[in-house]
Amino acid sequence: MDRGRLLRRVVLAVVLSAVVAASVVTDVQAHTRARREHQALVTTRALLAKARFLVSSATYAQGLDGGKLKGLQASVAATVGQVDTMEQALNASNKSAYIQGVDIGMLHTCLGGVNSALQDIKAGESSSATTAISGVSAACLGVDGDSTGGPVYAFDFPDPFILRLGGTYYGYATNSAEGNIQIISSNNLTQWTAVGNALPRLPTWAASGGTWAPSVLQVGGSYVLYYSAVVAGSGGGEECISAATSVSPTGPFVDQSTAPLECQSQLDGSIDPSPFTAANGTSYLQWKSNGAYGEPAELWSEQLSASGTGFASGTAPTALLAATKSWEDGVVEAPDLVQINDRYYLFYSGNDWNSANYAVGVALCNGPLGPCDTLDSPILQSGSSMAGPGGETIFTDASGTEWMGFDAWLPGSVSYPHSRELYLRQLTFSGPTPVVQPG
Repeated sequence: MDRGRLLRRVVLAVVLSAVVAASVVTDVQAHTRARREHQALVTTRALLAKARFLVSSATYAQGLDGGKLKGLQASVAATVGQVDTMEQALNASNKSAYIQGVDIGMLHTCLGGVNSALQDIKAGESSSATTAISGVSAACLGVDGDSTGGPVYAFDFPDPFILRLGGTYYGYATNSAEGNIQIISSNNLTQWTAVGNALPRLPTWAASGGTWAPSVLQVGGSYVLYYSAVVAGSGGGEECISAATSVSPTGPFVDQSTAPLECQSQLDGSIDPSPFTAANGTSYLQWKSNGAYGEPAELWSEQLSASGTGFASGTAPTALLAATKSWEDGVVEAPDLVQINDRYYLFYSGNDWNSANYAVGVALCNGPLGPCDTLDSPILQSGSSMAGPGGETIFTDASGTEWMGFDAWLPGSVSYPHSRELYLRQLTFSGPTPVVQPG
């Protein structure tokens, strides 16, 4: 081999080595940058979960006592500062880049709206916070990884109840930044808009900051809102059920009661009210007793008066079922009774709501007052798109299709202070056991 050819091969080898070395360096840098961006996303998502929980779940009401109010203000202020810092960090990122399928620009939009809502809450501007939340709901769903089977509303919406009036759907849920009972609405079950506070004032016997599990019954041209509340004052703390009325499904609902509708003090209180109207027009209320003195948690039913604000004369609570199945782990709650094809189905939640073990079960009943026979296994439990589903609400859409709405944690973000978001699934009743369809 002549010296010229040898020299050319040496030069080529050197060049190739340099290219390979540069490629390795570039690859290492890319992987390092990707790891940094992934960590930034993980950190941002964690911060976003906290911020969104504060926006949607923290009760920011005038009735809060000084200590709670100061604590909430401090938490909001700290989170606002963290969001600002994260926004600055994201500004240095490539806004067109995708990390794990999340558009940085979408993350900016979501964080910006959440930040605005937090600022509004800090200033006591609840209506402005509601507007800010509605404006970025779609972007925040994208940050969640919006996909088939995912949530339909990007903020904390526990213990949901859905009421359809014509082509409009109203969703009610546990207390939030908007007030005692939050409302959202939709005309397609896909895009939901925050409406505000259904219950601006509580009765004098109820403690502020402790209202949850609402449901609504239409009675003629008016509406009755049932909800759980905590008894205020010295010797209070008992969990009870109350009712408020309005001429509009969006309220304001007014509760003029001087005492709860139902408490069952001997059973450690009554919560999670849910109305049912039979085919003959008679309405009933189902609820949960917490259980005490060795008694298990139970679900109950009683006929309502014509107005819906009290129980029918001469009636008494009737037990429907108790926690007896192993998957329930001693807890049955959130009852919702429906009648389909002459069958009565009592849907309910079981196990620990603050865990991935929470699930939805169903019992077959002979009528609105039972008796009921519970299935051995839940019909909905944790899966790839959600964790700990529960607080279910059954409703029919405008085409006659049955749906189940429920709250659930995002996978990997289970338990407080993460948010329980609103999910929807179709239900089919082709056999004796209802089947929850995939998202």
